[in-house]
Amino acid sequence: MLLLLQQQQMQQQQQQQMQQQQKQQQQQQMQQQQQQMQLQKQQKQQQQKPKQQHHHHPMQLQQQQQHQHHQQQQHHQQQQHQHHHQQQQQQHQHHQQHHQQQQQQQQQQTWCT
Repeated sequence: MLLLLQQQQMQQQQQQQMQQQQKQQQQQQMQQQQQQMQLQKQQKQQQQKPKQQHHHHPMQLQQQQQHQHHQQQQHHQQQQHQHHHQQQQQQHQHHQQHHQQQQQQQQQQTWCT
């Protein structure tokens, strides 16, 4: 009986860890989706600008395209920054979920590439 009880407890702990892991993943996905939406908004706004000024100053068009590229790079840095923050959260839970942390880091590496 004792052995059976211990096994059941072990299973319950594993299930709880799994649930926590899924919650974290959902939060990560939400953040990434929001970033993608922001990126799309930026691109749309910037695509409209060059069209309006296309007839008057061809030189200005080139400058704006460079500017757009620069802003996208900044946005990419934001994504890396948030990604780093998520890793810190996981290390914070290191004591409770050592095994889970390893799984999550592997998944993060696939996301990065």
